[in-house]
Amino acid sequence: MKRLRVLVVAGVLALGAAGAGTAQAAPAQDTAAGTACPAGEVFATNNTAVITDPADPRLKTRLAGFDREVRGIIRANGAWAGRSTLLDGVFWSEEQKQTTYERSREFDVNHVGRDGLHHIAGVIAKQYHQESVLTFRCLPRTSPETDAVEIQADGVSATRLRDALAADPEARERLGGGSVTLGGRLILIAPLTDLPLAQRFTSRLGVDWSKARVRYGDEEFVS
Repeated sequence: MKRLRVLVVAGVLALGAAGAGTAQAAPAQDTAAGTACPAGEVFATNNTAVITDPADPRLKTRLAGFDREVRGIIRANGAWAGRSTLLDGVFWSEEQKQTTYERSREFDVNHVGRDGLHHIAGVIAKQYHQESVLTFRCLPRTSPETDAVEIQADGVSATRLRDALAADPEARERLGGGSVTLGGRLILIAPLTDLPLAQRFTSRLGVDWSKARVRYGDEEFVS
């Protein structure tokens, strides 16, 4: 999986700890751990190629076989596999100085703790030769383990995300990229310290911040 500070992803960057002042950017809808959030989420792909052409036919795959296989891995490790969502990822490659693209899936994982989620992600990374697999656990905003936010917002296309990244060097460097569902829902995971930047970036995408759905929690890139 490539590094996706706005979601899925290639060079893993260091995470910042929660800092003073991040609460100022908090949106009205704080959907911390609860019934709306699974115990854990895994963002993964079986792709190992760097794709720079948005018309590449590999970006049309639905990853159906991968979906079944990952669900099997989740169940084999004692957790429950929930919903799986197909994603279009748009990322910035600093090395190549251009946009890259990736098809991936987000898997809801239930009846799993921190260590179990880490193990499942590690199995996926090894089996599919991924640099890393991203996980996210919903936690209360005040939890000492909370170091990230997951932002979801409707009405964003992969094309709009690509154009916004191209026009925003700071977002490219610090957030790295993002993903959208086939229905046009942005999923952005960012370090808590970058919440103000994420808010500004999503606003440039045309998102009404007051309607964005935000979850606080812990992100980890598992190799």
